[in-house]
Amino acid sequence: MSAVPVVLVPVGVDDDALDACLAALEQGTPPQTRVWLADDGQAGPRGRAIIDRWLARTALQAGYTRRSRPIGEAAHLADMLRACGDADVLVLASDAVPLPGWASQLIACAARDPAIATATPWCNAGETASWPRIGEVLPVPDEPVRLARAAASLPPHHPELPGAVNHAVFLRGSARAKAGGLDADTYASWYAALIDLSLRMAGLGWRNVLCETAFVARSGEGVPLGDDVETLGVRWPTWHARLAQFLMDDPLHALRQRLSDAYAAAGLHDQPDLFAGDASSPEEAS
Repeated sequence: MSAVPVVLVPVGVDDDALDACLAALEQGTPPQTRVWLADDGQAGPRGRAIIDRWLARTALQAGYTRRSRPIGEAAHLADMLRACGDADVLVLASDAVPLPGWASQLIACAARDPAIATATPWCNAGETASWPRIGEVLPVPDEPVRLARAAASLPPHHPELPGAVNHAVFLRGSARAKAGGLDADTYASWYAALIDLSLRMAGLGWRNVLCETAFVARSGEGVPLGDDVETLGVRWPTWHARLAQFLMDDPLHALRQRLSDAYAAAGLHDQPDLFAGDASSPEEAS
């Protein structure tokens, strides 16, 4: 797994968040990485202008598509994934801010264990993957290079999560195909559809893990739409109790503290080249 897979960015309606996302994507992702900005008819004139300017100057291999009529969040992403076949992908929310090295670290994580179906990075607003406190939405970090360096210095153990979280996620194509893909017929939101896909892949013996060496920030958590919460409870009767137990027990507490300690000890000098290039181990990146 030497090459970074295509990065899928479903375009949203928040123009300022999209602008910040694209700027961070440019700075924190290896040059020539393939990026697909897919617009379900969401971006307005300002958003499209932001995309056009970014496409004109990016060093990434980026393309943009737009639907004339929206088909809905989950259905739109399901179509994107089908277009990718059984290829591995990285899905990045358009209101997320990927920190330097995010893509390379996620790819390195997935390469360490072929049983990993999904790898989710830390997030300041990522529910089970939240840092510095679990289940809380905290401000976007103001020293991203320092935090990225601290995360990359952690030993890579990749503990289990109840399911993937939708701020950013690596999806293994072979696992996705065997599980039947994203169920856009049942769920309206990518948030709920990803949980469902995670649970189906886990049922087939795959793993949903935290990539503790990567961090992707976000201003808020993903949200379910329509009847998604109830539908998840019907299909997966133990899901809500399992999620609540995980949040209460906080099995990642010690790991979260290790990241806090590494962040406190990290130098403050900006070293963007540290995270450029091919996927590498955290030991090599620290």
